[in-house]
Amino acid sequence: MGANHSREDLELSDSESESEYGSESRTREEEEDEDNYSDAKTTPSSIDRKQPKTPSSLDDVEAKLKALKLKYGTPHANNPTAKNAVKLYLHVGGNTANSKWVVSDKVTAYSFVKLGSGDGSDDDENEETEENAWWVLKIGSKVRAKIDENLQLKAFKEQKRVDFVANGVWAVKFFGEEEYKAFIDTYQNCLFENTYGFEANDENRVKVYGKDFIGWAKPEAADDSMWEDAGDSFVKSPAAEKTPLRVNHDLREEFEEAAKGGAIQSLALGALDNSFLISDSGIQVVRNYTHGISGKGVCVNFDKERSAVAHSTPRKALLLRAETNMLLMSPVTDRKPHSRGLHQFDIETGKVVTEWKFEKDGTDITMRDITNDSKGAQMDPSGSTFLGLDDNRLCRWDMRDRHGMVQNLVDESTPVLNWTQGHQFSRGTNFQCFATTGDGSIVVGSLDGKIRLYSSSSMRQAKTAFPGLGSPITHVDVTYDGKWILGTTDTYLILICTLFVDKNGSTKTGFAGRMGNKISAPRLLKLNPLDSHMAGANKFRSAQFSWVTENGKQERHLVATVGKFSVIWNFQQVKDGSHDCYQNQVGLKSCYCYKIVPRDDSIVESRFMHDKYAVSDSPEAPLVVATPMKVSSFSISSRRLQM
Repeated sequence: MGANHSREDLELSDSESESEYGSESRTREEEEDEDNYSDAKTTPSSIDRKQPKTPSSLDDVEAKLKALKLKYGTPHANNPTAKNAVKLYLHVGGNTANSKWVVSDKVTAYSFVKLGSGDGSDDDENEETEENAWWVLKIGSKVRAKIDENLQLKAFKEQKRVDFVANGVWAVKFFGEEEYKAFIDTYQNCLFENTYGFEANDENRVKVYGKDFIGWAKPEAADDSMWEDAGDSFVKSPAAEKTPLRVNHDLREEFEEAAKGGAIQSLALGALDNSFLISDSGIQVVRNYTHGISGKGVCVNFDKERSAVAHSTPRKALLLRAETNMLLMSPVTDRKPHSRGLHQFDIETGKVVTEWKFEKDGTDITMRDITNDSKGAQMDPSGSTFLGLDDNRLCRWDMRDRHGMVQNLVDESTPVLNWTQGHQFSRGTNFQCFATTGDGSIVVGSLDGKIRLYSSSSMRQAKTAFPGLGSPITHVDVTYDGKWILGTTDTYLILICTLFVDKNGSTKTGFAGRMGNKISAPRLLKLNPLDSHMAGANKFRSAQFSWVTENGKQERHLVATVGKFSVIWNFQQVKDGSHDCYQNQVGLKSCYCYKIVPRDDSIVESRFMHDKYAVSDSPEAPLVVATPMKVSSFSISSRRLQM
């Protein structure tokens, strides 16, 4: 299967279908004149249907209606002076060729209502004083939804329109610019209060974000120059100089094969000869090629008699020692991600050689996650250290020295890892995930949404701590040069620029120094409401940059997984402040231009192969997409990703 564009350019129709959704009937002439409309953009899929040329936006719909009023003298129920009056559309047909917008209510009204946590009534009174209350958006009798990021609300200023998801995909059209602006302002204030529990005012914004990060609360006042400077460096990067692409080259599937030895649980991509598919029964070895990965016919099954790893599904696989060894970490229980130890697997012999235990000062401890010392550390043949993360711990483990600490080994066959560096925080950090740069600097994401930057030399105190936007960070990645951070939340991705100019005029990253108040506002990467609805209740997972391990090379794409979709953004386009997505936006800039690679089953992992597997006619290395029973490889063209 190929890749789909994000589809917003859907047919808008005020046709007879509206009667199914409670709208009043109209004359035959009105129905004929209003039968076909379209959004602001047009995709190849809509062009292929060869329908009559249509107006370009919801504004044209309103112009048509006004013309009909003059022509036929039909009383127009749309009263621009009515309080909170809007026109409500519903999207039908999903993501099929028959998808379209239909009028749900020609005229209705919206309201923002504050409801208490234990009150499900519609009574607006006596609810304001309840603790733990939240704001709800009501539109007529058909929409009632809590105001949070799950609405996936997207605003179209030029059309005086907002789209959102609430048991369906809806579009609201306002009858005037002031009405549109009033709705957006109120919505943003309600979202802030629902997210943080404070009234939306300047004092509380400073309380939430801090005075150095006020640009996150007021993006229009933020300094975006660092984004543009970093974008220029991308163009000048040696990696940008490539052989011209084939004219018709597009994202295309190169290889697909069934998994062997059980359902795939995780994917360990190698930068050298091989990659590995980890299942609950063993490890399948696959070969790396410039067109993707392909099976070698080798599957190493876990020894069920001798190894405890066979009795629990490995959640994390980490390559090290020139990719000849692998660390496998399994959770203590199926409900919690923490682990008390890990298994060291020798890939060349196909055996678990050591079962390590996490211990500090003679006490067993747990780890939530492990990662390599740096972006390219897995290729180091002598590497014997790696990083560990728990809710309130950040440390470096060493497999070489088993006797440098007080130990109380119950079984000498279960050696204890040596805690060589790190810090055990007292409480409150709620670490969730982490990643490393090319020089070993560390970025950590937390449950409260904060993202902390630690230098390679100290894990005790973060050089920079970015405030949260209200959603937990479930996965984090960072570019090789440390200039960009990509955080994953359930409903959006957050891209942060770490560059700043210090008091001496030198440009640094937030890993090397305190950024002070010269911090750029982040950018968000989101699905449009329709694609979000099509993805169902699934959440974003494991967003990552493409993979480079060489100074001077720049990552080119970002990929994330949501349900059965792999979603790809063009990195340079996201950084471009003049990009169409960012025009006329309110709040933090959000990019909706992406490609979707759909699968028939839920996706386990989506990752780009190492940059060395890029070829001259496709400047990006292949994308590997693993589902439980299949693994697919795609060759990708950056030209076709200029969406």
